[in-house]
Amino acid sequence: MASNAVERVVEQVPVDDFQALEEKIYLTIEMYKTARQAQAAAERDGQRVRQQLEEREEQLVALRREAVQLRKEREEIRSRVEKMLEQIESIAEERAS
Repeated sequence: MASNAVERVVEQVPVDDFQALEEKIYLTIEMYKTARQAQAAAERDGQRVRQQLEEREEQLVALRREAVQLRKEREEIRSRVEKMLEQIESIAEERAS
């Protein structure tokens, strides 16, 4: 029954119109395939960018930790140098007296 309906429609539609419709359908199929490929590529790119972002965030955390550690070390060294300078000044004052 369905094939009879299709045959009647095909008989009623001029051949040129049917060919134009067929071309549009194939063009639509190609456009759909292209869009799917573009979507897949975009998803891959998005995943790659997310991975890079995670790596950068990990690097940032490590750099922040390192900066904190370096500041602590700098303060420790500054304190030790100040103590040495105080001792040198004390010695210099004793000699001057």
